[in-house]
Amino acid sequence: MTSSSTSMSIWPDRANHAARSVTALFGHKLLFLPGTHLGAVLWQGRHPGRQARQEQQDQAVHPGNRWLALLRRARPAAALALPWHYWWQAHYVDCLVDTGRRELGGGATPAARFDGPERPSAGHLASRLVTGIRLRNALTFVNSYYDDMAWLALATLRLDRLAEETRRPGRRRNAKVRASLALQFDAACTDDLGGGTFWSKKRDFKNTPATAPVALFYARTGRHAKAQALLDWLDATLFDAGQGLYLDGARLNPAGEVVLERAVYTYNQGPVLGALLELGGEANLARAAVVVDAVQRLLTVPAGGPEGVSAGDSVLRCEGTGDGGLFTGILCRYLALAAVDTRLPQATRTTAARLVTDTAGAFWSGRRPVGPSEAGARLHGRSVFSMHAAQPAAATYPPGAAVELSTQLQAWMTLEAAASVAAAGLP
Repeated sequence: MTSSSTSMSIWPDRANHAARSVTALFGHKLLFLPGTHLGAVLWQGRHPGRQARQEQQDQAVHPGNRWLALLRRARPAAALALPWHYWWQAHYVDCLVDTGRRELGGGATPAARFDGPERPSAGHLASRLVTGIRLRNALTFVNSYYDDMAWLALATLRLDRLAEETRRPGRRRNAKVRASLALQFDAACTDDLGGGTFWSKKRDFKNTPATAPVALFYARTGRHAKAQALLDWLDATLFDAGQGLYLDGARLNPAGEVVLERAVYTYNQGPVLGALLELGGEANLARAAVVVDAVQRLLTVPAGGPEGVSAGDSVLRCEGTGDGGLFTGILCRYLALAAVDTRLPQATRTTAARLVTDTAGAFWSGRRPVGPSEAGARLHGRSVFSMHAAQPAAATYPPGAAVELSTQLQAWMTLEAAASVAAAGLP
């Protein structure tokens, strides 16, 4: 077997493992409602040492009262599920669509399902997740942040295209979702600050995280002129030519002057790259190549070190926990598109492919198994992935630590990106 064919076989298996791990650790029905699915914000296994001491204390204080002891341990876990992160769920949908596309490549049969023939397909689970998002978000898909809504609009668009390719018409609900959210985007794209998209309904800040995914949505739904206008604003206002990367955003100060937020984040580069490729054209493709090169130069870190897990030279830097836990996975999704785009120079494609596969390899080799003392038999064989590709999960998420959904979606997304690169025959 050649290295290329080996790569083609191992990455889908690794992505499936990540899909099974995330859905098992975090996935649940919303309030036990049938036909729904949602991702918990946190998963926390039992700490091996503390667990034994806690059981001894429970038995001493409540001898024979097993149910009271169980309730005592359940209360903290229940509190962890209270926060609501709309855009994490949108990327959960996107990850399931990635998995669904691989199921489609395997024939879209029960035997091809990522979690076994008796479990729902990834596409079916994604549809349940969209239902869960609407119910959890107070019976609406609208919220206060335009970037959140753009991510969900993009995810439902991909979900419908997956349904079409499996010869199952997409749900009319998804089309209604996008029609409703497109009105929100139209209202957020104004001439204030010369163009761009507002970040939130406060309407005081326009940034790359909102403008880029909205531009990509417009491009994928045929509104090319509007998408190009947003890209032109990003290029004129937030592209830092010295770095070859996009800055975070711009706002007006009390004196009416434009003030730039000069932070550079990994995920800002991803959707811009996606929009550039979607629209195409000489200028956009040239800019896409510049961005890929800049990501390689400026947004990577040494792989490994004393506690490292990868044999490669470098991996994409990661942005920690919380919302930042998703950032590098998002970049990998769009680097994978660059890697397979034959309109780009071969050197650019090779760089993009290597960034994805090296980062995915680091996440994979740095995973740790969920231990038998942490959880019940249902989670046997599942894994926790690190929040940083360059560090092992045993260091960033030791047994008993609270694990955030965002970071696990990031690793899953990166492994799916590597699977798509391998499917194209790239190393």
